[in-house]
Amino acid sequence: MNRIFSGVQPTGNLHLGNYLGAIKNWVSLQKDFECIFCIVDLHAITIKQDPKELENNTLEVTAAYLASGIDPEKTIIFNQSAVSAHTELTWLLSCFTPIGWLNRMTQFKEKAGKKKDNAVLGLYSYPVLMASDILLFHTHIVPVGADQKQHVELARDIALRFNSLYDSDLIVPEPVIPAVGARVMGLDNPLVKMSKTYSNVRGHAIGLLDEDKEIDRSIKRAVTDSGNEIRFSDAIESAGVNNLLSIYRVITQKTEIEIESEFANARGYGDLKKRVSEVIIEELNPIKDKYNRLMSDVGELDRLLSSGAQKAEEISRARL
Repeated sequence: MNRIFSGVQPTGNLHLGNYLGAIKNWVSLQKDFECIFCIVDLHAITIKQDPKELENNTLEVTAAYLASGIDPEKTIIFNQSAVSAHTELTWLLSCFTPIGWLNRMTQFKEKAGKKKDNAVLGLYSYPVLMASDILLFHTHIVPVGADQKQHVELARDIALRFNSLYDSDLIVPEPVIPAVGARVMGLDNPLVKMSKTYSNVRGHAIGLLDEDKEIDRSIKRAVTDSGNEIRFSDAIESAGVNNLLSIYRVITQKTEIEIESEFANARGYGDLKKRVSEVIIEELNPIKDKYNRLMSDVGELDRLLSSGAQKAEEISRARL
């Protein structure tokens, strides 16, 4: 079977964008692929972290994976720092990665901003660590959001360069962006991707663990436009409505035609928001219930992470 690798940083609470853009898709991929889903805590420390908080966040993300339907019997789940081959391979690949390639990485420019000279080296070389994550596990497919595609393309370039220099057999991975839901936008600003960076701004994102009332409040206050037509559109002025419709589409698995027909006789955006809120709550409530049960037994979460790390260690050590 072709192998898939992907991961999420354990920084703050996961939100609806993480779930719809990544985790929900991973659950379905388990059926047809050999999957490895990592909690990428080494990537998280490119910004200052409180050690205890990071440890707790790692357990929370693990619980969220499992509560969403990631099956540890089918899928390897582990935290990145438990497998030292990630950092070892990063150094080896750093010795074959031209600085010019890293200078083209747009995410570093965005995150470092005008304080580029004060940014840490880890933030700059982050894409090489991501390449190591992928190449360690003979990864064929990397499901990513559009903002991470450039990093997977760098992993491809590194693999091709290494194979050319040493006649090796590193698999050249393919980035796959979900056709629907890959980029869930902020409810308060539909021109900005829903992000943990703005998760402290009430109404920007919906947390996976938000109470029903909070979800309903966030959706009711979501930005739409001055019209009343409920249709999918790429127009900037319709970005808010399009975002709500896209969320609805990913959750319900209905087509655009079916959804537009469903809302053909709606009485404005109030009807749309009411229905979107309902399907989000219906989708997340079972996840929240299972998450709370899992977090009541952190010893079992530690055991599952340890078991996953042992499996990941066997694969990665042989490759290293």
